[in-house]
Amino acid sequence: MSHDQYRMNWNYPTAMRVGVGRIAELAQACSSLGMQAPLIVTDPGLAALPMIEAARAQCRDSGLNVGVFSAIKGNPTGDNVMAGVAAFKAGGHDGVIAFGGGSALDAGKAIALMVGQDRPLWDFEDIGDNCNRVNVAGMAPVVAVPTTAGTGSEVGRASVITDAEAHIKRIIFHARMLPAVVILDPELTLGLPARITAATGMDALSHNLEAYCSPLFHPMAEGIALEGMRLVQQFLPRAVAHGDDVEARLQMLVASSMGATAFQRGLGAMHALAHPLGALYDAHHGLLNAVLMPYVLQANKAQIAPQMEKLARYLDLPGQGFNGVLDWVLALREELGIPHSLVEIGIDDTQIERVGSMAQADASAGTNPIAFSAAQYSQLFLRALDGKL
Repeated sequence: MSHDQYRMNWNYPTAMRVGVGRIAELAQACSSLGMQAPLIVTDPGLAALPMIEAARAQCRDSGLNVGVFSAIKGNPTGDNVMAGVAAFKAGGHDGVIAFGGGSALDAGKAIALMVGQDRPLWDFEDIGDNCNRVNVAGMAPVVAVPTTAGTGSEVGRASVITDAEAHIKRIIFHARMLPAVVILDPELTLGLPARITAATGMDALSHNLEAYCSPLFHPMAEGIALEGMRLVQQFLPRAVAHGDDVEARLQMLVASSMGATAFQRGLGAMHALAHPLGALYDAHHGLLNAVLMPYVLQANKAQIAPQMEKLARYLDLPGQGFNGVLDWVLALREELGIPHSLVEIGIDDTQIERVGSMAQADASAGTNPIAFSAAQYSQLFLRALDGKL
């Protein structure tokens, strides 16, 4: 395989530099946006790795006054974002390099939004026309560099931030939060452990799958979601089994970006449940979606039969229709070592009603194929807890 056949420049949904070794273009990407003093926003684990030092050195060598901020949690909080804003201002920065997994990307995008606002963060929650409150001129430009193939946050127009006081995940949204330049370099993902590769890869699948099942009219997103799922089918098992498989790593980065492009069409009950469970139990978002997936498919069965017919044909599955897709999802989870029930990842049944009402109120619930009540979400949560399909 020639790596060069995968070397392209894409402008959908934003400017994307795709290919092996393209992290070498980081400083130039910053300069192209007028940045002279970028702040690298990353997580504490990555901050200690050579790739962050290499990024700093590249920026310094290009005459950029670069800094690093890494005080963020796996589920970043509003306080983490505001600490980043303070670091941005104290260092005299003029742009953000969001570098890492979903948490670093979401935090970096939110910091770049908040540096120019005089309202509190939660005033920009994705409710009604709150996004009109944003002072767009004050927003800082963002270069996004994903190191996991999962959330696709590098091409998203929102950040999921935890309100630690209310124990709820809030979605902060503005169309201009979309990073101006994205670098997809598979070499940055080679060191990712197999279990995180699996959980983040299943997150990418959940984005494509829920966008595909959304009732909204968006054929472009539907087409992207279909091919995104095929890439996951082909390449996620390879990336998990052989972490140094550069082609599989690249294709999973692409599938991840496709998922977040497709979910402009909306998400569904997997995310409506994963958001409250992540906020209440501080569990890994991708792993939650992976465990919840078959239970949500089963609950939506009555409404998604036509889509599942098409999907089973497109993926050339041995079984047809809904059952073919469900069998594939269950087999894929087993192959990747994903647990079958929520109990196995430390979730308990003490907050069943609360999770149900939070799920019904979550923004993602609005585009689930069936409008579930809070009680129905509680029942769905219970089935995923007990492992009963």
